[in-house]
Amino acid sequence: MNTLSYGLLGLLARASRSGYELMQYIQPFWQAKHSQIYPLLAKMEQEGYVTHEVVLQSDKPDKKVYSITSKGSDKLKIWINEPTTEPVLRDEMMLKAYSLWLTDPESAVRLFSSRAQMYADKLAYYENLMQGLKERESETSYLSPASPAFGRYILLQKALDNSKNGQNWCEWVLSMLKNG
Repeated sequence: MNTLSYGLLGLLARASRSGYELMQYIQPFWQAKHSQIYPLLAKMEQEGYVTHEVVLQSDKPDKKVYSITSKGSDKLKIWINEPTTEPVLRDEMMLKAYSLWLTDPESAVRLFSSRAQMYADKLAYYENLMQGLKERESETSYLSPASPAFGRYILLQKALDNSKNGQNWCEWVLSMLKNG
């Protein structure tokens, strides 16, 4: 099983979901396409890690709602306790920043202004998700490591921090470009 498979099991451990819902929930934290998720769900079902039931819908096509099995839950618990690998950094912006001296100042400002705006948009998106989490969960239950919402809370906080740090970095570079 690959990392995305375990991520899907983690989402299903909290609640049964359709493939589309899994896509929506995992998107803020992991790049995945529908073309990856559905074959993985089928494979995990063949291996006994998930099951599905068909939900009839009158106004839309019927949907499959997936649930984790006890075998899937056991597999997920083993994986959670294994050491993690070093994160993979593949950001085109880093390579462009390294070679920034080859472009004109106006293009460099446009590049970093665009990236700063991307971070501002992500920040607003994650703030909205965090607000929704806090509104859905009772009081501060999401702060307890025993709460199913705890993992989402700490991941949203990391995403907020990453977005703020990225935006601050872009603004710092922009100030250097404009004053440089």
